[in-house]
Amino acid sequence: MCRSRLLRCGVAVMLLNLPLTASAEPCAELRDQQFAQCLRTLYEQDIKQWPQPIIMGGGPWQELAPLPTRAEWLAQGQYDPQRARLGEQLFMDPQLSRSGQIACASCHEPSESFADGRRFSFGHDRLIGRRNSPAITTSALLGPFFWDGRSKTLEEQSMHPIEDPIEMAFSVSEALARLNADGQYPAAFAAVYGPGPITQAQLALALADFQRSLLPQRSGLDSFMRGNKQALNDQQIHGLHLFRTKGHCMTCHHGAALSDRQFHNLGMTYYGRNKYEDWGRHEVTGNPVDIGKFRTPSLRQVARTGPWMHNGLFPLRGVLNMYNAGMPRPKPGPDQDNDPNFPQTSELLVPLELNRLEIAALLAFLDAL
Repeated sequence: MCRSRLLRCGVAVMLLNLPLTASAEPCAELRDQQFAQCLRTLYEQDIKQWPQPIIMGGGPWQELAPLPTRAEWLAQGQYDPQRARLGEQLFMDPQLSRSGQIACASCHEPSESFADGRRFSFGHDRLIGRRNSPAITTSALLGPFFWDGRSKTLEEQSMHPIEDPIEMAFSVSEALARLNADGQYPAAFAAVYGPGPITQAQLALALADFQRSLLPQRSGLDSFMRGNKQALNDQQIHGLHLFRTKGHCMTCHHGAALSDRQFHNLGMTYYGRNKYEDWGRHEVTGNPVDIGKFRTPSLRQVARTGPWMHNGLFPLRGVLNMYNAGMPRPKPGPDQDNDPNFPQTSELLVPLELNRLEIAALLAFLDAL
């Protein structure tokens, strides 16, 4: 029995006779409300019946999936709540910095979805960093960490800001000495780990477990995938369809984390220019093919964690406009023609030819993440 108006019933009957493949667009010939009802009928099916995404390059991908609930996450043993509570205290405490003024939360503010809303963050002596501070609420689902992937684990990642001269400008050994001399931390660590001096491994694990506990609140997309078919409006469902198909977004943004965890060159290296130049992944690997590559960020809470890109240069609509154009493709200057290291924008990126209404639909969908 059909659940709504005759229009929806007619659309549903029509869809029964159409294959759901990456190339099929069963709703393309419809307009306005019929088009919206057709897409809704498609996506109110079980996710296994959704149209296949377009994956540029044919690389591996994972189907979209809702985030685990906090109870599910805890049941999987992904973090220890007692360690996470200790980690939260440390995360908020500026004692981990040399000046006693910079905490982890200075660049990852809870009120900003654990980003900070700035292009670059301020660190020690008001020094300004050179890369945007991303939100860390999906850290447990990602890795390697940092834009250039320099850390393989959250434990390793959590030590870097302490010793970065622009961020906390301290050393791990000095931070441990300060914590061991504190009036409260030795007892707090002993309650979690047992008696003995506070160690680097204990500090790193507590900070890492706090980050593992920071799953975002359930989004509209999560609710939709868990069965609440009113959690997305018609425009957002259109955006979901574009995200999977014409927008090619799932080439790099898929799975529960909405990231492939890989490194790509988006044409934003600013190679050979004094302003904005950043060689990205190359700083870790030393491999010329990695010049200008950066790790794919999660899109969870993306509408609330701008500005965007590794250099924080763009508003979200500007990012979509650049993807729509195929992203920048810099050409060698007169003195770079024979430079074997001149970076190449990823071949996965092509012009999308999205119109104004489609851009708006994608933005509406991103707002539901």
